Amino acid sequence: MFREIDRKKKLLDNKRPLPAYTLKSIRENLLLEWTYNSNAIEGNTLTILETKVVLEGITVGGKTLKEHLEVINHRDAILYVEEIVKNQEPLTEWQMKNIHRLILKGIDDNYAGNYRDQQVIISGAKHTPPESFLIKEQMENLIKWYNDRIEMHPVEKAAMLHIIFVGIHPFIDGNGRTSRLLLNLELMKNGYPPIIIKAENRLKYYSALDKAHTTNNSKDFITLVIEELDKTLDIYLKYI
Repeated sequence: MFREIDRKKKLLDNKRPLPAYTLKSIRENLLLEWTYNSNAIEGNTLTILETKVVLEGITVGGKTLKEHLEVINHRDAILYVEEIVKNQEPLTEWQMKNIHRLILKGIDDNYAGNYRDQQVIISGAKHTPPESFLIKEQMENLIKWYNDRIEMHPVEKAAMLHIIFVGIHPFIDGNGRTSRLLLNLELMKNGYPPIIIKAENRLKYYSALDKAHTTNNSKDFITLVIEELDKTLDIYLKYI
């Protein structure tokens, strides 16, 4: 299941250290694609070119302040994730809250980085997240699960981290963006490049998640992650 992406990762590892300028160009493009698509999945109406302009510090007429903040905040959250990877920090609840705090900064400061205190329903999904009083315990169990899965393939572990986190749905808003950041955090920690879940694949993405939550069958979601990772590895191998 993971043979091909591991083969490509080995090819990429053999080319290290990677050319600095090329690496910088690929990273900047991925940061743009990651930010645009992750926000678009959640309903942000900025186009990819408008997202690029906002990242450059320019406002776009006719778009809300919230949509502008979602772009800037997501960029800042990616930078924070990169720092965690660089410093080889272990995964903690505190980090997850910090990622979420960055996502909702200036949008909903009361809930930024704080677990929800009320029940939520995931629109269009059969899965219902746990009641709010169960969140703390389930998040602690998630960290324990994560620390116990030493032998699990890192790509599967990254996908399962996303599935379990978004199933708990610990925050009022921003769970999707946070879960995709956590997925890529785990990939990057293990030497893989980040993946981009495309907005155009939103239905496939949500369906695979809901199937994982309601049937405990995670194969479709793990396959989706593998497919997107394969594409990102191809980008690196093409230009480096």
